Amino acid sequence: MHLIAEIRTTFPDRSHAEACAERLVATRLAACVQIDGPVRSAYRWQGVVERADEWRCTCKTTIERGDACSGAIATGHPYGVPEILLTKVATSLEYAAWVREAVGECGDGVEGGSTGTDGAG
Repeated sequence: MHLIAEIRTTFPDRSHAEACAERLVATRLAACVQIDGPVRSAYRWQGVVERADEWRCTCKTTIERGDACSGAIATGHPYGVPEILLTKVATSLEYAAWVREAVGECGDGVEGGSTGTDGAG
């Protein structure tokens, strides 16, 4: 198994989630971003228990691009203290290679080409 980074964050609405996903993939900070929601969240904020519907983004990137991807999520995020969780996850050689290729981190220094995967995120 090979390690990649999975970064999760939430947004107050679908349009913010989609804009972030588009930006991360377009700038090659993430190979893919899955959006799901709404999810119901309960949390303590400024001493009060709050509840909100949110949209969750799950981003796949390389370990090396994890900090840059997290920073890009934080930049312009509508929350004052956004949830940004980075987890290293094990995956197949083929999927890890696809993630590296999608973010432009090919082992041979060449971008593009095929890894034999179908590109599913």
